[in-house]
Parts: sequence; structure tokens; C-alpha cells
Amino acid sequence: MSDSTLWWLLAGSAVALELFTGTFYLLMLAVGMAAAALAAHAGAGTAVQLVCAAVVGTAAVVGWYAIKKRNPADPSVRSMRSVNLDVGEIIQVDDWLPDGTASVKYRGAQWSVVQRPGNAPVPGAYRVAELVGNRLLVEKV
Repeated sequence: MSDSTLWWLLAGSAVALELFTGTFYLLMLAVGMAAAALAAHAGAGTAVQLVCAAVVGTAAVVGWYAIKKRNPADPSVRSMRSVNLDVGEIIQVDDWLPDGTASVKYRGAQWSVVQRPGNAPVPGAYRVAELVGNRLLVEKV
């Protein structure tokens, strides 16, 4: 079996493994393996193929990490009104407990309420920002 065939099989295996795990970084490593396969097609030695796979794969991973770090993250699905109809609703909090939570009657049931960090716990009207587990995360109106 030629070196290039081995590199192509490794690259295909990395892509298949990425489909099962969902880690995009495996695709970047597969790009490095494909670069090594192209180097093998060009007649490069084993050492050059390994260096090519390592350099291109590492550069692709670092490049993708930099792109992901620079772009802001998508908003949490838990805070999207189209996914959760409670988001945006107004509730009345009468008193806060010392641990920073409150209990309110909402939609016919008792709910535990927490507020976004950095806000003072004062009674009043609050808007539901998102659901975190079985708690309502709220912000002052």
C-alpha cells in the first residue's frame, strides 16, 4: 500500500470520526492528513509527509480556534422566544431570599427565580430572560 493511500484512509477516518463526535477540529486534522497525502503523491519522503501533516493540521486547528475566539458566541437557545414562550414574560417578585433566589407563582405553579449576576435583589417587576433548568432567570424591567 502506498503512503498516499494510507494518508487518504487516515483523513477519511478522521472525517468519519468527526461525523460521530461533532468536533470540528478533527476536520482540521483531516486537512493536515490530506496535505500529507498530496505530499506523498508529489514523491516526498516519510519525514516530510509527517511534518507536512503536523504543520498544516496544527495551523488549521489554531486558525479555526482564532476564528471562533474572535466571533461572538450565538445566544443561548434557552433565551430565544421562538424556542421558549416564557422568555419575555413579565413576573412580579415580592421578596428575595438571602441566597439570591425568589419563589413566584407563574402559570399556576411555584417557580424558583434567579436574576442575572450583578443586579440588586429588589422587589418589583422582572422580565424572564431565559430558563436555566427549572429556574427562571430574570432581569429588572
